Amino acid sequence: MDNRVAPEVNVKAETVAVVSDVHANTVALEAVLAELFQREPDLIVFGGDLTWGPEPEETLALVAALKPPTIFVRGNADRMLLEEGDEPTDRKPWLLERHSPESLARLATFVAQTSLEIAGLGPVRFCHGSPRSDEEVVTPETPEQRVRAFMVGITEAVLVTAHTHLQFDRRVAGIRSVNLGSVGMAYGVEPGTACWGILGPDVELRQTPFSVEKAAARYRASGDPAAERMIGVLESPPSVAEVVEHAEQRVFAG
Repeated sequence: MDNRVAPEVNVKAETVAVVSDVHANTVALEAVLAELFQREPDLIVFGGDLTWGPEPEETLALVAALKPPTIFVRGNADRMLLEEGDEPTDRKPWLLERHSPESLARLATFVAQTSLEIAGLGPVRFCHGSPRSDEEVVTPETPEQRVRAFMVGITEAVLVTAHTHLQFDRRVAGIRSVNLGSVGMAYGVEPGTACWGILGPDVELRQTPFSVEKAAARYRASGDPAAERMIGVLESPPSVAEVVEHAEQRVFAG
């Protein structure tokens, strides 16, 4: 049964779990879902970049089995799988071989952004990068001038983004800018930390431990051509300062 919520529906929820940037790390996702189920959220929002990683089909199987209604926001990596043209490396062809036609069709249903009414927070806008681009990087240090620029035409006072793999909750330019972090490859945390969160009635940043050793074994077994590079990031995540410096210099990053 399809448990997605149509984004055009005027949805109101008491609690919403936010799970972003899984990057097909099933070990981290399994750990988060086990903790998430205990909270019994009304709704789950996936913030993009769900299957770009070592175990795409296994990841989709996990989310297909979820009982709460779900909304899937499209990330830049999800979009790249559906667009013509290859990545500069050999990873995209490898990933396409490991997505069934049905799985690619599922990715095509993901929405660019959506808005929900959440108890205690009011209207909340969800997108992957920023409201104007799924590749715009929003960090805890993004200048107020740029925040105002990407919020033009957006009426919600709470913005939930992903993409940078950093977890933060910040008030800037008259809005609350929130990133619940990355499940599959979090930055600025200790190794073996999956980041996610609960919205309603406030913002609750959550961190769940997972086994890096188990994840690394699955990465290697998958044959992912980027496995060793990704394992290196799992074992030694970049710091918040490193990510902010790199991101704010680029502004847009795929």
